[in-house]
Amino acid sequence: MSGLSDGRISYLAHLILDSLQHDGLADIPNTLNMLKKTKEAFKEFDNDEDRLDQLVRKKIHSLSRPIPPGSREWDILYRKYLEEELKKR
Repeated sequence: MSGLSDGRISYLAHLILDSLQHDGLADIPNTLNMLKKTKEAFKEFDNDEDRLDQLVRKKIHSLSRPIPPGSREWDILYRKYLEEELKKR
């Protein structure tokens, strides 16, 4: 369920770096290194999001009665369990 392609990550990293430099918010001596670090941060965030999604889906699936995916009840439980997991972090 990865939401960010490599192209999108690269675009966002460049956009952030350009904004920081243009607005005078940061002096970046090594742009290539900073781009690399920014891309790594986006990938890590995206991976965490995938792990959370899998954990929440597993939690819903483990309930005593089946909840059909896409139903209103499933959506509510998904949001509830996702919020719980985010609070734990």
